[in-house]
Amino acid sequence: MVDVLADTINKIKVYESKGMYECDVPATKLIRAVLEKMKEKSYIGGFEEVKEGKFRKLRVKLAKKINDIGVIKPRYPVTLGTYQKFEDRYIPSVNFGILIVSTSDGILTNGEAKQKKIGGRLLAYVY
Repeated sequence: MVDVLADTINKIKVYESKGMYECDVPATKLIRAVLEKMKEKSYIGGFEEVKEGKFRKLRVKLAKKINDIGVIKPRYPVTLGTYQKFEDRYIPSVNFGILIVSTSDGILTNGEAKQKKIGGRLLAYVY
């Protein structure tokens, strides 16, 4: 695994399309923060930490509400004035989906980052 976030997002996408109810992903701080934002917006049902041997995993409960999900590469820098450009590129409609952004205040959605008037780096999109 080179990009753990990309592998996690891809696994969620595949399991969601296959109609499965849960999947296990690696337990990292970044993945936990991204899943927390997805949970807040009801794209997933929740997640819990599971310990298998000496490794920890997150068991994600899928809510069957994801139409598309993906990682944004390269991780474009985004400023307050350029959010609209990336929203038009990655989200199909106004208020239908989120961009997940890594900022100085932590992992935020595009709406939260615009409200706080801060920029960051784009990580993923979900709708």
